Amino acid sequence: MDKVKKEHEKKILDLHEKAIDSENFEPKRDEHGILIGVKSKSNIKRGRKSRSKGAAFELKVRKDLESKGRIVDKWTNNVDLEKGEIFGAKRKFNPYSKIMSIGTGFPDFISIKHVMGEMYGVIGVEVKTNGTLSKIEKDKCWWYLQNKIFSQIWIAKPVKKGNRIEVEYDDFIEKYGKKYNKT
Repeated sequence: MDKVKKEHEKKILDLHEKAIDSENFEPKRDEHGILIGVKSKSNIKRGRKSRSKGAAFELKVRKDLESKGRIVDKWTNNVDLEKGEIFGAKRKFNPYSKIMSIGTGFPDFISIKHVMGEMYGVIGVEVKTNGTLSKIEKDKCWWYLQNKIFSQIWIAKPVKKGNRIEVEYDDFIEKYGKKYNKT
């Protein structure tokens, strides 16, 4: 018991030391002002840059799809794999910028294009700066395809050509289909 108390005491002292070092760390406090953790300022800066680059690339993907004659909209739904149903994605509130973010669905976009007659191609587009999906995202893609919500799912990734960054699309079935087919 004394060993646990000493370890806990050491953690608390370490948190306070980092909280005092305001040049490199930013304290994280609860609503009562009690110190609950610290964040590295370099990590905060890196996260901010990653989010802004991701948002900029997402906008670029949208513009690229629209330039190809597709109708594009934000997909604001998600899928519960345990229940096997689609539900409206929860919106996230950013307390610092006082903004409610809407784009929390999976995949990021729904893209529609007239094929012929009364037929339309409905494609889900997930934007990834590294071009790879996590296991949960793969499961969700597979569910969407199995339940015929989308005819295809594309994974948009950036490709550097010269000084320009262009958008390249991978088809989920071509990239993961044979390896990922659960049936």
